[in-house]
Amino acid sequence: SEKARWRPAAEHGSKHGAVLGKTVLRAPPEPPGLLSMHAKKRYALVLFSGLLLLLFYYGGVRLLGATPASSHRSGGAWAPAPYGGGRSPRKLGPARSYLRTFADSDDQEAADLHAESPRRRRIARSALYRNAKCRMDTCWDFSRCPPHKPFRVYIHPNADDTDNTLGPGPQSAAYTKILEALRRSGYLSDRPDDACVLVLAVDTLDRDRLSPDYVSGAAQRIQALPLWKGDGTNHLVFNIYSGTWPEYAEELGFDTGRAVLAKASFSMDKFRPGFDISIPLFAKDHPQRGGRAGDLTANAFPAATANKYLLVFKGKRYLTGIGSETRNALYHLHNGEDIVLTTTCKHGKNWKSHDDGRCQQDQQEFDKYDYNTLLHNSTFCLVPRGRRLGSFRFLEALQAACIPVIEANGWELPFAEVIDWDRATITADERLLFQLPSILRAIPPDKILALRQQTQFLWETYFSSVERIVLTTLEILRDRIMSHQSRSAFVWNRPPGALPVLPEYSENLADFPFFRSSLGLLPSQGFTAVILATSPVLSQSAPIYRLIKAVALSKHAAQIVVLWNSDKPLPAKNRWPPTGIPIMVVKGQSKVSRKQMSSRFFPYDVIQTDAVLSLDEDTILNTDEVDFAFTVWQSFPDRIVGYPARSHYWDEAKSRWGYTSKWTNDYSMVLTGAAFYHRYYNFLYTHWLPEEARRLVDEGENCEDILMNFLVSHVTKLPPIKVTQKKQYKETMLQGNSKSSRWADPNHFSQRQTCMNGFVDLFGYMPLKRSQMRLDPLLFKDPVSNLRKRYRQLELV
Repeated sequence: SEKARWRPAAEHGSKHGAVLGKTVLRAPPEPPGLLSMHAKKRYALVLFSGLLLLLFYYGGVRLLGATPASSHRSGGAWAPAPYGGGRSPRKLGPARSYLRTFADSDDQEAADLHAESPRRRRIARSALYRNAKCRMDTCWDFSRCPPHKPFRVYIHPNADDTDNTLGPGPQSAAYTKILEALRRSGYLSDRPDDACVLVLAVDTLDRDRLSPDYVSGAAQRIQALPLWKGDGTNHLVFNIYSGTWPEYAEELGFDTGRAVLAKASFSMDKFRPGFDISIPLFAKDHPQRGGRAGDLTANAFPAATANKYLLVFKGKRYLTGIGSETRNALYHLHNGEDIVLTTTCKHGKNWKSHDDGRCQQDQQEFDKYDYNTLLHNSTFCLVPRGRRLGSFRFLEALQAACIPVIEANGWELPFAEVIDWDRATITADERLLFQLPSILRAIPPDKILALRQQTQFLWETYFSSVERIVLTTLEILRDRIMSHQSRSAFVWNRPPGALPVLPEYSENLADFPFFRSSLGLLPSQGFTAVILATSPVLSQSAPIYRLIKAVALSKHAAQIVVLWNSDKPLPAKNRWPPTGIPIMVVKGQSKVSRKQMSSRFFPYDVIQTDAVLSLDEDTILNTDEVDFAFTVWQSFPDRIVGYPARSHYWDEAKSRWGYTSKWTNDYSMVLTGAAFYHRYYNFLYTHWLPEEARRLVDEGENCEDILMNFLVSHVTKLPPIKVTQKKQYKETMLQGNSKSSRWADPNHFSQRQTCMNGFVDLFGYMPLKRSQMRLDPLLFKDPVSNLRKRYRQLELV
């Protein structure tokens, strides 16, 4: 019966059933034949549905996309679908066909892209980052960069390339600066086979189609380059603007493939760690070389009381779209006292149509404040994201010693691979904007001072010019490729930075003059005296004879090296004064070598000590003077320490730099005719300075000592150190007793002034620093017994 067929589930232990009240009932079992029949019907239904879908896809869709031949004859234009591999062509309307005749090919491709579906647009953008997992080990061809070969860069295409008919195309002023910095870097190669890194001469810096600096046709030019090889392996591509309104997507308009992107406003989502390089967004007028020094001229402490404002910002407010959220909320924090955050929405063509009712009020506050005044009188400067993640205010704040407060979630900060930005910036979350004032007020004064000092170091070392930005990019890439010589974060984040620290000189930081105190190392012991000799006479009355004897008596002297730059043969061994230390002579090979004044700063292998005492043959020094100067140098191994001082000044009448030897209250140079310096500067002078600077010295047979002062001040940002007053040195040098003395030349000072201005042009700025400090021994010139003084002979000169 029907009742017998339904029983409680608990009675039969079944898993199936329906819940009726508290009783679970199960359905009666189906006959075996009926179950298999139902299953077959279901399988047949699924199969039939699948066949219908396939028929619709391969038949219906393509039939809908097809166009009768008559439409083609009536004036339509045919073009292949951009992403439809193997599909039939689609028809472009008459208006589009007319555009094809006059519009640029890139613009036409952009129009085609916007006409496609969102799915196809996503596919196009993802193609630009199809190598998103690239790392140096997977996408870089290290066979071009063997360890035994020097690091070289090649720029292509150039005028000599005959296998590329398209050429590099037009170049913006900013990209020209980048290419010029590469050519001056010392890494440039004139042969592609010798280069490890390849750089495009095609301008890729601004890829915003709405920008006047946008270069159309770049994709075709790049793909036509033989060295690009389809995927850009071993290429370094520079870019500061990518994408365009309204989405500002990080796309360059061509497939960058395996090329390393040196890109501004890099998002962490698109950034390939250890492969790409994030660079700063810099303005078109950013200096080519040199650049302005940092504005922190005095270490005011506590820093919080030195500035009028705590936090400032003055800039655009976007009413809609990307970057509008944070800037639209800034007015809540503005109090007009210690926090000044002013914005204006009166920019662009359609701002009135988006006016939210605050534009007029915001404009009134905006007009009250001068941007530069705010920048240089605030402790912190807000750096919110704009349409893109990067902002010009980042570099402006660094230069002004205003601690940047980053409000740009997901921004890969410039050179973050090597720079520790926690030591120079405050990174805040955009979602926690209203907590920012309390966070900044809680930072102690000593931390603020340290942050401001670090902003100045980073600005002057890595960001003050286009040349420094490009060099930093190259050095990061070089450290990756030559990992056995890479520099540590310790070097990158401490003065003088990584750029002047050449790993090919040494892998031991103790061998450099900059880090001994930071590493807790004792001062170097012993020095090598290097005497430049040009006089052919060596007798007991000759100045060089007396000089060698005085130096040899020093307890710190390790050896004496004589650079014999005379056409006469070397004197016999018995003609040299007897000494208790080795004397080695380095002889010039020909008359030409005498004219190479830079040879006195060559890194000779015979120099084994860190300290070098550079001497002219007619220098008059006694042993106490040598010992005291060396003792001072031990405390300042990164500077030039010596006796004869000179100074520079700006000549308003001639609008150029002047050179003077007048006795004044300050100086900016210590001549290397009697001075100590670290031997590493010989290596930098020979292998790091621009070749044009050394050529200027050798052609004029003058100014090598000025160039060495330029080099040391450029690296350290510090002046030299003068020890004791020695007027007799100046009087002796001006006597010109020897025919070989350059001081006897009436054009001597004019030549030095000329070459000094030439050095300024090469460096891009004046690196010399003035100082009023002179170091004397204890009790020097004091009216006490000379027996109580350590350096007694100093009183006799």
